[in-house]
Amino acid sequence: MSEKKQVRLISWNVNGLRAVLKKDFFDSVTGMDPDILMLQETKLQENQRSDQMIRFGDYESFWNYSTVKKGYSGVVSYTRITPDAVTTEFGKPEYDGEGRIIRMDFETFVLFNIYFPNGQMNDERLSYKLAFYDWFLDYTQKLRDEGKSIIVTGDFNTAHNEIDLKNPAPNAKRSGFLRIERDVLDKMVDMGYVDTFRHFYPEEVKYSWWSYRFNARKNNAGWRIDYFFVTRDLIENGIIKAAFIDNDIFGSDHCPVGLVVAV
Repeated sequence: MSEKKQVRLISWNVNGLRAVLKKDFFDSVTGMDPDILMLQETKLQENQRSDQMIRFGDYESFWNYSTVKKGYSGVVSYTRITPDAVTTEFGKPEYDGEGRIIRMDFETFVLFNIYFPNGQMNDERLSYKLAFYDWFLDYTQKLRDEGKSIIVTGDFNTAHNEIDLKNPAPNAKRSGFLRIERDVLDKMVDMGYVDTFRHFYPEEVKYSWWSYRFNARKNNAGWRIDYFFVTRDLIENGIIKAAFIDNDIFGSDHCPVGLVVAV
């Protein structure tokens, strides 16, 4: 029986791909050495991509763009491992138009790169965010019913528990830490998903996003809102080897989060 290869997955909300390219992006990627790199909030249209963005190193790239507003949302997945299939349209115009999801199918699992909606603007966007969560969990449940294993990563725009943000009490009535949003992550756990970082580090305080205001990153007044959630079978079968948050990578108001899997 051949030994399984360990594959590094990295997820990073770059808050504008053009902006992060000016901030040692390629050096950061080289240092992290991901086999699959998933970026959120690229803020690009298709015709704004440079050749360097489309293909660098030995990565091929798969993109999804917002068609409802320019300079908004958008995700890209770079991979050294050619997927069996890639999906960017899901038959839901209200979600497809914002360019938030890339699904990549591999032999061992289905991998989702997602920029989940932010609910802070108003009640309408909060409702949109909650409906998006519900739709996505229904969508992936159908895949699970077919026997597929799932990895979901990206910016969830919600801190799960008090350990996951610096100042929980003052933020309890702010979107991103509302009980109704946190309940969705509770539901994911109840459905058999595992927060991989918390699985390996139950008590560790570490964040993945900091406001640009108030010297938040310098003071480490952050939130953990970027995750790798996986179906429990991947844990039980020994596929998930490690999870991490790389606070030493700068260039965005988020830092990268990672997962090591054996395939």
